[in-house]
Amino acid sequence: MSGKTDKASFLKKLYSRDVHISRLLIMLAAVLIVMLLLKPEKFYSIANFKTMAAQFPEFGIMALGIMLCMITGGIDLSVVGVANFTAISSGVVLKSMVDSNGNLLGYGIMATLLFGIMIGAATGFINGLLVSKIQIPPILATLGSYELFTGIGIILTKGKAIADLPLEYSELITAKLLGAIPVQLIIFVLMACLIAFLLARTTYGTRIYMLGTNITAARFSGLKTGSLLIRTYALSGICAALGGLVMLANYNSARADYGTVYTLQCVLIVVLGGVNPNGGHGRISGVVLAILVLQMLSSGLNFFPQISNFYKSLIWGSVLLIVMVMNYSTENKSAKRVKAA
Repeated sequence: MSGKTDKASFLKKLYSRDVHISRLLIMLAAVLIVMLLLKPEKFYSIANFKTMAAQFPEFGIMALGIMLCMITGGIDLSVVGVANFTAISSGVVLKSMVDSNGNLLGYGIMATLLFGIMIGAATGFINGLLVSKIQIPPILATLGSYELFTGIGIILTKGKAIADLPLEYSELITAKLLGAIPVQLIIFVLMACLIAFLLARTTYGTRIYMLGTNITAARFSGLKTGSLLIRTYALSGICAALGGLVMLANYNSARADYGTVYTLQCVLIVVLGGVNPNGGHGRISGVVLAILVLQMLSSGLNFFPQISNFYKSLIWGSVLLIVMVMNYSTENKSAKRVKAA
């Protein structure tokens, strides 16, 4: 009897230590068990896991940028617009680097990648200025810039897709190292490790947590909040641009309306991963785990043709609301415990 009590006590402590991680692990286990019972041959195949590893980086990298902005107490809703604008602009640059014989110039891919990253940093810088200097609420500033960059993309493409791109770019980004590891996954892992390092090992990470916890106290402590916000939104823009560059390779084309569902999905990932929408709290481990859970759930749903893709937005929106209610309830209970103590 005591053994069962000790086990229950251990599980309770584990759950209470990080509620968000515990919920995600439970969700992950539930998805894996359901797929094991219903679609084991299709879901648990090497081909399916390779497909998932190549799919989630394009929106996973965007979610990392939203996470940074949300830690500061803001949000970046422009990521999909920035990603598509970057993909369109980079596609134009890539097509311009083909010689008279139809061959891509040797520096064409590197120049395209650098150009795309610069576009992302510039768009993020604009968002940062709107939020920090003009003091437009982040949700309005980034929603407006989303429409702006999407509109520019539509004008550049005249509503059509940029296609007939040199295959060398797509072949490089969609290649598989050692025959199994997608390059897209490596890009995501490198970006996740960089952001994890910035948050845990640098003063920048400490400062954005301070900023998100109490912006007034951060200002009085001498933090240059304006500069900090600009750098954060610029970094989010770079994440969005990398997502757009991955999308450009995956589809070998670019269009202003690609990935329209990613905005809601990225916000869901960040909140599900335990990042507080009010700022000041969040870990990249939770966000990465949330990305994996959502990707497995999305891939699992694809094996049921009777469930239309149109239902996915309904599912993501419902899950987001449920998670927000659960987080609100958890925070209220924690606050009551602190007051009672």
